[in-house]
Amino acid sequence: MYKKQFKAESKRLLDMMINSIYTNKEIFLRELISNASDAEDKLYFKTLQDGISGLSRSDFVIWLEPDKEAGTLTIRDNGIGMTKDELDKNLGTIAKSGSRLFKEEFQDDGTASEEATEEATEDTGDSPADDEDAPKKDKDIDIIGQFGVGFYSAFMVAKKVVVKSKAYGSDEAYEWTSEGADGYTLSPCVKDDHGTEITLYMKDDNGDEEYSQYLETYMLSSLVKKYSDYIRYPIKMMVTEQKPKEDANVEEGKEPELEEITEEKTLNTMAPIWKKQRREVKDEEYNEFYKENFYDYTDPCWIIRSSTEGVATYTALLFIPGRAPINYYSKSYEKGLRLYASGVLIMDNCKDLLPDYFSFVRGLVDSEDLNLNISREMLQQDSQLKVIESHLEKRIKSELLKMLRTQRDTYEKFWGEFGTQIKFGVYSDYGMHKDLLQDLLIYRSSKEGKYTTLDEYVDRMAPDQKYIYYGCGSSPESIAKLPQAERVLEKGYEIFYLTDEVDEFSIKTLQTYGEKEFRSITDDDLGLETEEDKENLKKADEENKDLFDLMKEDLGDKVVAVKASSRLKSYPVCFSTEGPISIEMEKVFMTQQDPSNRVHAQKVLEVNTEHPMFSKLRQLYIADDKETIKTYTKLLYGQAELIEGLPLEDPIEFSNDICELMK
Repeated sequence: MYKKQFKAESKRLLDMMINSIYTNKEIFLRELISNASDAEDKLYFKTLQDGISGLSRSDFVIWLEPDKEAGTLTIRDNGIGMTKDELDKNLGTIAKSGSRLFKEEFQDDGTASEEATEEATEDTGDSPADDEDAPKKDKDIDIIGQFGVGFYSAFMVAKKVVVKSKAYGSDEAYEWTSEGADGYTLSPCVKDDHGTEITLYMKDDNGDEEYSQYLETYMLSSLVKKYSDYIRYPIKMMVTEQKPKEDANVEEGKEPELEEITEEKTLNTMAPIWKKQRREVKDEEYNEFYKENFYDYTDPCWIIRSSTEGVATYTALLFIPGRAPINYYSKSYEKGLRLYASGVLIMDNCKDLLPDYFSFVRGLVDSEDLNLNISREMLQQDSQLKVIESHLEKRIKSELLKMLRTQRDTYEKFWGEFGTQIKFGVYSDYGMHKDLLQDLLIYRSSKEGKYTTLDEYVDRMAPDQKYIYYGCGSSPESIAKLPQAERVLEKGYEIFYLTDEVDEFSIKTLQTYGEKEFRSITDDDLGLETEEDKENLKKADEENKDLFDLMKEDLGDKVVAVKASSRLKSYPVCFSTEGPISIEMEKVFMTQQDPSNRVHAQKVLEVNTEHPMFSKLRQLYIADDKETIKTYTKLLYGQAELIEGLPLEDPIEFSNDICELMK
């Protein structure tokens, strides 16, 4: 036996890894199980490479052995094991990865595959067949360890670590022992079979940490399920449970007598559902997987499965929920996909894999060639991650379009839950994503009150129709009754009914669809007037200029102008707007901005000069009854406010003015 110091700035580096690199102590088990899986992979690939028969993947197993009395936890594998020299180099040098060296050696000996070409399975979702007898591609060298530091996470929970290992084909076994940064001892030991067993002598519980919990079988089972459920080898443990006694005579109304039974239990499922061929999995199985793993009681409305090889090799299993979570449109909602590296959970919510406008998607991505950071807890921001995100974005859009075209009812239900998020996506980032998202948009329209896509609207446009018309309000019914809608509908033109706060912001971001411009029914120019209409309107404005100037003076800066209307038929008055801010946008700003610094629409009060009300105004003007004209003007302005759903500035004055005129 001899004692040595670590070779890589031992005390400082080990302290850093224990106290800084890993933020969650429970991941020590993930790291040690991953190392055990790597060791079994190495032996499996070595036997295939060397033509050694007699071993298959079904022969490998990982054991967990907690011992409460001794205060120890042992992780044991029957993998390739380590020689004395390998123990010294791999465990004696922090950040030296034997797994990485093995993978590099395997790839350098001529068995590595040629450069892969990108291949995505869109509809079937089938993964390439896993040929256990002849893994010749370097994608099959599915070894998790890269940095050689995962082993040292054991010191977060253990005061002493003992490693016994016997290399495959060797007659000698060695024991490596360390109590931390002061160094380690290495000596011969007795071990019957090849492989490695790591025994952790757990730290004593203190006020901040309860290390004994990692000796409880329920805790170990939970951690395996959380982090290592899809390790390809069985992870086993002896578990003691209380079960009813066999052949016990149970009296009616009484609970059966229980006894403690200790049984061997496999803790992990091993075969991820996303690695199975699409045709092998029923939709019901996907639905149950979704509900169990993503805590929803309803089935998803759409399932997306994708396997891609090439620049970035990954498998994705995505779900579009059937309903929005209660907190979806709040700051507490966390977007992101679960991220696995070769079946090992790395992150619960990897936000970088989903753009905000697709944040409703739940699911997971499993990749063999992600560039993880040293602790395997976070990703390095590299090109692979961006490639995966880009692929997923395109695939999600493609599947949503497929849903829209083939299952319209399903899409409309989805839109009711998550459409607002997509519309925010059009508006956000200065419209950077509008071209990607515009074909997903649907709005209620005046065409039978049904949802309509932009493409469907344009296809139905009349030959002489200049614009795509839309109106904003609290409901399709209220928009249809707006005075401004009257003329457009009379012309037989379709109107989009926009009822969400974000709707008009997204439409104004789009500006056009194809070659057609969007135009609000409250805009100053609707493009509906003939030359004759324009002449008549100009004449009406000129004839009533003094009256309109008086009304404008009475209203002050509430409006930018008072003028005759060409759009009104049966209504006496309405608002139109000039400039980029509409009345609906003003309503949104009213709820978000400081009243002292609020943005307002530039309102124009349009008056129907053919309405009986206007005849009364003319009589008052001729009679020089300016006070009554002022009262009428305030009432007409208030009426226009009510029509638009704006609050009256002074409801009491409005009520008193009505009563005064009624007298």
